[in-house]
Amino acid sequence: MMSVDLFENIISQVSSLTDQVCLHLMGDPLVHPKLSEFIQICDKYRTKVFFVTNGVLLREDKMALLLHPIIRQINFSLHSYNDNFPDRDPSVYLEKIFNYTELAFKERADLYINYRLWNLQEPRGIDQKNTSILERIEKYYGVQMNKSIDVKAEKSIRIKNRLYLHYDTEFTWPSLDLPVIGQQGTCLGLKSHFGILSDGTVVPCCLDKEAAIPLGNVNTDTIQNILQLPRAVNLLEGFRKKILVEDLCQRCNYIERFN
Repeated sequence: MMSVDLFENIISQVSSLTDQVCLHLMGDPLVHPKLSEFIQICDKYRTKVFFVTNGVLLREDKMALLLHPIIRQINFSLHSYNDNFPDRDPSVYLEKIFNYTELAFKERADLYINYRLWNLQEPRGIDQKNTSILERIEKYYGVQMNKSIDVKAEKSIRIKNRLYLHYDTEFTWPSLDLPVIGQQGTCLGLKSHFGILSDGTVVPCCLDKEAAIPLGNVNTDTIQNILQLPRAVNLLEGFRKKILVEDLCQRCNYIERFN
């Protein structure tokens, strides 16, 4: 897990570079024992937080923390529950998320909340256990959602206040072990975001969880300098020319979303 000192070092550098930070790359930030300190550091440097969680560990103390004003948006990845707990009833799980949402309506009217269902258009998406989550959302909020939505044309539907249902399709995490899909394409990596792993390794996007494309390390270099090194510059220039210069990018089907 990332240390508090390393995290503050990172936030102190990116606070002037970015509009917001995400406290995850792989895994759930609610797991981290120092999450409260991380949130305070973001507040110290006035760096807004874009928070993603599956909500499984959403206890009462975490609910209070996730109402902190430095948090701009929270995404609950509801689709992951049945993947992780296929034999469990999601009632208690969803009740916690609904309770948090109601609390946010009262105390953080400015907070955006997304309920993510990212597999409704795939084989697992038509499974009764998955669609039952959507049905429970509809029943709780008294709404009816279009189950045949075209996720390429419309991804987000307002439920109530600043609560939205966010649709998308599944994707395969890229790996160097996968076959090459193509050598042409573009991506938002290094354009809109980059990632930093728990050991300080800088990677070009949020899908490079194994550091297949290590650009540098914040323990030995500054982020500004790392982003100007040849590997980062060549990768970004390739994206601009729609050329995938890195092996991992050539095996990533998430890039197809930008075609």
